[in-house]
Amino acid sequence: MNIVKKVFLFLLIVFVVAQFFGPEKNEGDLASINAFFNETNPPEAVKVILEESCFDCHSNVTRYPWYNHITPVNYWLADHIKHGKKHFNVSKWDGNSIKRKDHKFEELIEMIEDKSMPLNSYTWTHTEAKLTDKQIAAVTDWAKQVRFKYSLEAKPE
Repeated sequence: MNIVKKVFLFLLIVFVVAQFFGPEKNEGDLASINAFFNETNPPEAVKVILEESCFDCHSNVTRYPWYNHITPVNYWLADHIKHGKKHFNVSKWDGNSIKRKDHKFEELIEMIEDKSMPLNSYTWTHTEAKLTDKQIAAVTDWAKQVRFKYSLEAKPE
């Protein structure tokens, strides 16, 4: 057996063995999102957009696609989710100050308007998550209303 076949066989064995290992999954309870919904009160259309386009990476509730069972893809997805939750996690909304919540909504508006969210790498396989101009307007209008509410709460009496 020549060296190329040996290397290929070795890599194949490593790939097969790697399938038995994977990162920890992001499996939370839908109830963890309720505090965010109750506080920010999104209209039903915006709620659907958030669930389809945001919560897989920005909450503790992730809907995993079939290809998440393939190593190393599952590690790549886990890294995206980890970074997404680090920046904005609606499942941990209660623990944030009004100032931080307002800042997160400021970032949300900016990233939705400049179309850097949802990520292209996400919308390639989740075409329903790609936002139309009308959806962008709905989300940003709602987010601006939430920011206004936070500005009133932050003012000293």
